[in-house]
Amino acid sequence: MTKAAIMANDGLWQAIRGEAERAAAADPVFGKAVADAVLAHDDFAAALTDLIGRRLGSGAAERARFTAFSREAFREETDLIAAAARDLQAIARHDPAIAELLPPLLHFKGYVALQAWRVSNWLWRHDHRDAALLFQNEASNVLQVSIHPAAHFGSGVYLDHATGIVIGANVVIGDEVTILQNVSIGRRGELPARSPRIGRGVFIGSGATILGDIAIGDFAKIGAATVVTSDVPGGCTAVGNPARLTNCPEPASAA
Repeated sequence: MTKAAIMANDGLWQAIRGEAERAAAADPVFGKAVADAVLAHDDFAAALTDLIGRRLGSGAAERARFTAFSREAFREETDLIAAAARDLQAIARHDPAIAELLPPLLHFKGYVALQAWRVSNWLWRHDHRDAALLFQNEASNVLQVSIHPAAHFGSGVYLDHATGIVIGANVVIGDEVTILQNVSIGRRGELPARSPRIGRGVFIGSGATILGDIAIGDFAKIGAATVVTSDVPGGCTAVGNPARLTNCPEPASAA
């Protein structure tokens, strides 16, 4: 992580702590939970590690296991924390109902599911395959979000509502992508099996299905319940089953 990224994360953490202190002072009943989840920790990585353990572990032993794996991943690859910070900031930018960082950190299951995936992907890349699949299984069971550890995500990603999201192995998701509930992205049955590639800034509506060796261009939009099995050019909107293209940018005029 660069010095600039470290300073940005420190600023983010101070903003979260400030929100937590105000929330605890305003509501003593909720204040205990806020203190345990945020104020008891020294930095963003420690709070996020604890959050993953709390959400995925159903008992003390499981909580300790998920916490330990997460702590190791964040210690060995600090860029995971930088990505987690950008994911959190993306929620505040894209969700008009959110004005602060604390609520999505504590309460948005899509956020914690994505950070659990980041740990599982680290485990997968370091040949801890069983542990990686354990993360996927528990996130699916507890959070209703199933992301294969061998998928690839950029940062600034927002899983909005996040119930029923299924993302298969080798799917590529770019930066600043928003995915709503009940979305499936994965390969088709034919061989060789290849998975979709989702560009930067893409919006994927609820209930959409994206399958096969296809590319979704930067800043495209996929409408609710749309079934996409062929490429969508950048900036276009795809709607319907099967998908049809609309609102595509006008081609640049010849000089």
